[in-house]
Amino acid sequence: MKKFLETIKNIFKIEELRKRIGYTVVLILIYRLGSFVVLPGIDPMQLANLQTQASGGLVGLLNMFSGGAFGNASIFALGVMPYISASIVIQLLGIMIPYFQRMQREGESGRRKMNQWTRYLTIVILALQGPAYLTNLHAQLPETAFLLSGFSFNLFATIVLIGGTMFIMWLGERITDRGLGNGISLIIMVGIVARLPFAFFAEASDRATQSTGGILMLIVELVILFFIFIASIALVQGVRKIPVQYAKRIVGNKQYGGVRQYIPLKINAAGVMPIIFAQALMLFPMIFASFDATRGFAAVMSNMQGFWYNFVFFILVVAFTYFYTAVTVNPTNMAEDMKKNGGFIPGVKPGKKTAEYIDSVMSRITLPGAIFLGIVAILPVFAQMLGISNQFASFYGGTSLLILVGVVLDTLQQIESHLLMRHYDGLMKTGRLKGRSGI
Repeated sequence: MKKFLETIKNIFKIEELRKRIGYTVVLILIYRLGSFVVLPGIDPMQLANLQTQASGGLVGLLNMFSGGAFGNASIFALGVMPYISASIVIQLLGIMIPYFQRMQREGESGRRKMNQWTRYLTIVILALQGPAYLTNLHAQLPETAFLLSGFSFNLFATIVLIGGTMFIMWLGERITDRGLGNGISLIIMVGIVARLPFAFFAEASDRATQSTGGILMLIVELVILFFIFIASIALVQGVRKIPVQYAKRIVGNKQYGGVRQYIPLKINAAGVMPIIFAQALMLFPMIFASFDATRGFAAVMSNMQGFWYNFVFFILVVAFTYFYTAVTVNPTNMAEDMKKNGGFIPGVKPGKKTAEYIDSVMSRITLPGAIFLGIVAILPVFAQMLGISNQFASFYGGTSLLILVGVVLDTLQQIESHLLMRHYDGLMKTGRLKGRSGI
């Protein structure tokens, strides 16, 4: 406890870190306040049906990503999912279309161009999702809930929804530039954490009033949740080290080098992104489910507790893990960098053979990571089958758990970097925190 308090004091001794934390907290508070600002023209006292709809299923997932704004008919109701969907499309285009491939190779300027394209595509997606959200509002709320109506209201509300999501994106960029951690990731995490106390107390209340299990069952649930949390941390931080030998260099009369170092390859280099990508694709059947009166493909794929939904979700998570790992880890560049710096993997020829070796190792260690990530993605369904409430079950795996683990580790890593830079002790007595790349 004394060590912890000393670390907190050291954090607030660093002026830059103190300002970054304060700036981040202020912007997050602005976001949370905005999630309770109801769209102009809607009576906030008549949102009961919408909040009931947003308590479970795929709509509940959208409500989670928006931090509860979806169920509040807020100006931030569409959240950051349109931006994430646009990011998926742009990254896919970066593989298939030469124009975007050239932008990826242009470094910082190319990254800015792709970010601009992502913003444009986000606006297009918002222009489609905004009217769809308003249509859902008209279906869920009584006519007396609408103080305004007609085409002019729909147009005005769509513009407000577009502006709300773009403002969230701006907040996220400001947090990334001047705050602490990755802004978009933190905004998603805050929305998830905001639901945790209500979900826990609802589960505790249910267990206290039930004759099956009672408080003892709640304790068992918390123990299982703890072990799943530890396993998720191991998944995020696990690495496989490849030894690299650097040849000796002679400068003047002195010899330099001859040191063996290691390349850390992450077992889960993709982080939580495969689950987010797969989840974004699984949202599309929901759009067509209401028109599928025959209970066909769209309706079946909208059932989050169904076999086919979870089977396809698992396969997509595994596939996107390989895809995102291939995008973020480039064995050819790693091999070229080693060759330029006089490094080589013992027993492997420099150049093409080294790239092939790294690629084969990456493929082997990605497979168990991808399978485990897929299992974590569908764990909430098994938790619900064991009688855990829908809201609390979402923290047993899936997007909620991995975003919490990844974002917390990434933020703590940044804090530790500031502490070590100024010669203070880190957050841990031994080892180093390994953060995740941001969402």
